[in-house]
Amino acid sequence: MTKLKIKSGDTVKVITGDHKGSEGKVLKVLTDKNKAIVEGVNLVKKHTKPSAQNPQGGIVEKEAPIQISNLSLLTASGETTRVGYKVEGDKKVRFSKKSNEVI
Repeated sequence: MTKLKIKSGDTVKVITGDHKGSEGKVLKVLTDKNKAIVEGVNLVKKHTKPSAQNPQGGIVEKEAPIQISNLSLLTASGETTRVGYKVEGDKKVRFSKKSNEVI
């Protein structure tokens, strides 16, 4: 299994596929499937039965997982970048390869 460079809470941009150009915050990373759930991206309509939490039931829109290879991390200035690792002191930190700033 490869090391994933995107973590939950990161702001990412979709670089390829149906939702190319969309930006959002990573809600959850599914490491075993190499996918991530991004807020407001890849919305699907799901039919739900009435239940105690949702007595009405009906059609609900929710985010579906998207392949991590289709995502690119955004820097603080809002541009896409690749991610590298370096050791500062005794900690391993992620940094932007474009601007060389610690993420």
